[in-house]
Amino acid sequence: MGAHQLPWLSSSLIISTYNWPDALTLCLKSVLNQRTLPSEILICDDGSTAETAAVIASFKKKFNIPVLHIWQADKGFRLAQIRNKGIAAATSQYIIQIDGDLILNKHFIEDHIAFAKAGYFTTGSRVLLSEEISKLLVTEQSIDIPKNGASKNPINGWHLPALQLLFAGRYKQTGRNKYYVKGCNMAFWKKDLLLVNGYNEDFTGWGKEDSEIAIRLLNGGIKKRFLKFGGIAYHQYHKEVSRQLEERNVILMEQSISNKMVYANNGLDKYI
Repeated sequence: MGAHQLPWLSSSLIISTYNWPDALTLCLKSVLNQRTLPSEILICDDGSTAETAAVIASFKKKFNIPVLHIWQADKGFRLAQIRNKGIAAATSQYIIQIDGDLILNKHFIEDHIAFAKAGYFTTGSRVLLSEEISKLLVTEQSIDIPKNGASKNPINGWHLPALQLLFAGRYKQTGRNKYYVKGCNMAFWKKDLLLVNGYNEDFTGWGKEDSEIAIRLLNGGIKKRFLKFGGIAYHQYHKEVSRQLEERNVILMEQSISNKMVYANNGLDKYI
């Protein structure tokens, strides 16, 4: 593997997944390819079938770090809940959060660990892969991203460490942009997640649970840093999931802004 761990910061990689074993296979291949491994991997599974469990079992044999499969029954889209279960189980002081349909640049973990700063949480971005390239990568079981792989936003694939600190506190920080995050590419200190009681499990269905936790972290005095030109993740193409509950989730998010909420009443504490 050629990967190593940085002794000064333990990190738990949380990967959320649901019934897409082909994508998860590529995701875990890209984790194996990391220059720096996390201290542990927690795969947070929102009700997948045995095929996903088989993929995870096969990769457990390939890693020399713990790989934990956290599963809950399929009762609809409950991403907030399964992420809370992963956060509760994490043993490291720093948590890096991704989705299982990402292919990670080999510097991904290394970038996030180097970027970590007390009193801050991190959000990154992603490169959207085209449908054609995504299908090709699955067919070939390859994590080698071609230069023409992006369907848009190819700049998000530029790895420029010298510019990361320049953008950290400036990019998407004003107005409504201060709440902008990508839940598929985030990192937090576990103690900060405990402060806000993790994700609000009133959020079910697609959307806004990641923005809402960012709002409560900001309300609690934890600041946002944007990891631009690092922590690069490639998102495999898929059709959009149902967004029928998004309007309700937007209302919940706006309530957290107007009420200056910090602590989620329906959150992480039930698993600790």
